[in-house]
Amino acid sequence: MKKQLRNAAALLLLAAACRQPAQQSATRGVNKFSDATLRKIYTLQDERKTQDLLAFLERPETMYRREAALAFGSIQDSTAISALTPLLQDREAEVRKATAYALGQIGNASAEPALMEAYGREQHVPTRAEMLEAWGKCATQNGLDMISRYTAQPEMQAAQAWAIYRAGQRKLNYAGAITKAAELLTSGQEEARLGAAHFLGRTAKVDPSPVKAQVFKVVQQDPSANVRMAAALALGKMTDTVGVASVINQVLGKDADYRVRINAVRPLYQVPYAAVQTAAWNALSDKHPLVALSAAEYLTAKAPATEASRLLEAANQQQNWRVRATLFGAALASSPAEQKQRVSHQIQQRFASAKNPYEKAALLTALSKDQNQYSFIEQQTFKATHPAISTLGIEAMAAMRGQKNFDASAAPVFSLIFQKAIQSSDVALVGIAAGALRNPDLNLKNAYADRSFLTQARDKLTLPRDMETYLELQKTLDYLEGKTSAPTPATPFSHPINWATVNKLQKNQKARLRTSKGDITFELLVEDAPGSVANFVELLEQGFYNGKNYHRVVPNFVAQGGCPRGDGWGSTDYAIRSEFADLNYLEGYVGMASAGKDTESCQWFITHSPTPHLDGRYTIFARVVKGMDVVHQLNIGDMIEKVELVR
Repeated sequence: MKKQLRNAAALLLLAAACRQPAQQSATRGVNKFSDATLRKIYTLQDERKTQDLLAFLERPETMYRREAALAFGSIQDSTAISALTPLLQDREAEVRKATAYALGQIGNASAEPALMEAYGREQHVPTRAEMLEAWGKCATQNGLDMISRYTAQPEMQAAQAWAIYRAGQRKLNYAGAITKAAELLTSGQEEARLGAAHFLGRTAKVDPSPVKAQVFKVVQQDPSANVRMAAALALGKMTDTVGVASVINQVLGKDADYRVRINAVRPLYQVPYAAVQTAAWNALSDKHPLVALSAAEYLTAKAPATEASRLLEAANQQQNWRVRATLFGAALASSPAEQKQRVSHQIQQRFASAKNPYEKAALLTALSKDQNQYSFIEQQTFKATHPAISTLGIEAMAAMRGQKNFDASAAPVFSLIFQKAIQSSDVALVGIAAGALRNPDLNLKNAYADRSFLTQARDKLTLPRDMETYLELQKTLDYLEGKTSAPTPATPFSHPINWATVNKLQKNQKARLRTSKGDITFELLVEDAPGSVANFVELLEQGFYNGKNYHRVVPNFVAQGGCPRGDGWGSTDYAIRSEFADLNYLEGYVGMASAGKDTESCQWFITHSPTPHLDGRYTIFARVVKGMDVVHQLNIGDMIEKVELVR
């Protein structure tokens, strides 16, 4: 087979974008759903009706076969594999490509032989690339070994790298894949380097130490910031850390892209503090606040007690409230017992004077570094007027209870606090406290003689609105009763696609977000995710998003907003279906937040950089076409002042 693959590859014409999905702006005009048959196909996809969709795979029209095949990328029903497989030999390349994508999304190893065979005969470069990546998603150990031994032609190197990355989610032996990834990491193809870097940096239990020379070179010299930031993650996975500190120090001091600097902070945890402390402290003064925040979080975890006074001084000098609150926590964690009260008092004073509820919430997190502050945190949690405060308050107490030096004599008090939270009927307090109860490290399995408060709390929830909290409670009940986790309940189909809304939108329809940091313009991908776009448009036309906050900003990951509570636990009274088109999360792509498949409602996020681990798991419904500089400056608490369609 290896020879067959190589010979077939030699026949291909060079194509510069073998992995590029159709992510370019569409031409202006009416979207494709003026076609009634396409609306029918997408409605069946939305309703998850596999059997009814199968008939469309045999339609004579190329468009309908293609769209029906793509529909199974969202449905992900393994019973459709046998019907999809013949389409890998369809006369039209776009149908073969859509079929490969769908089989990859289903991810069943039974599809691997058909994908291998189709790959060997395919002549169309983008389709062949899709087949190889799908093969990786379905790979067995033998399949991964074949992919890793394969010497790809330049036009297929990117697909090979991404196939290896996708196989990295399948818990296989990656010895051969590491060698091939290192080879691709130094190739001339940026997309291949990116896929290889993500494989080395993100795959669980892969140790890149054997190829660290290549990783070091890429982190320091690659012309692509996307590649450098992905490779930087690999530094933190090396068991052989010789030379790692030197590379981190150089990147933190010299790299022009703030996202690379953020990713260079993450490996700091794996090397001796003394080797990187200067770089970490310097990063506190980084011109981008998210780099400073990442450094502050590192210092919270790693700074020794001798740095307590310095940390407190840095906190009092810091202008950014997130960095300041994190440094207060670091100072409190590092302070000797006789000084903790003084530091805690300063934090409480800041809490009292703060006007921003998100800052107040962060200060409760800081206080959790001292167990003696649990009474203050409890008081603020249960009397809070903003959900962000109560949510981080209960998270702070759960973290406090899990500290290694926790005073066991206070365990009964914390058990009562968690019970109080679960009885509060607040979805966030219930969900977080339920999660704490099943933490095996807390040994709470026998803390409650009467567990009826858990079932009572679960029975008060409304589905699908409270699905995330429901799942937390059910997992906890199963854990306490020694049961295997119950299957996730199916999300009721309660919000079909509003085709009237879809059909009034142009296929390159724009939406403008006016935020407290500036304007951001989305292009709505209505032809790829009509249900999600229609839902977004309906909500914005109601003014739903006006006045909401960005409640979650994770450095070099996402900025998330749209929560009606403002803490990430809010939803609507309905859920919409996941829509997984053949798209990839690049910088500035907009996805629907969810608590699992088919649980999306109103929350969404914008990516800071390529995030391939989200591909095919979270609906992409828009992309930023203007204002990405604003996205990179967003912080928790920044306001979405108004969202409107661009007419």
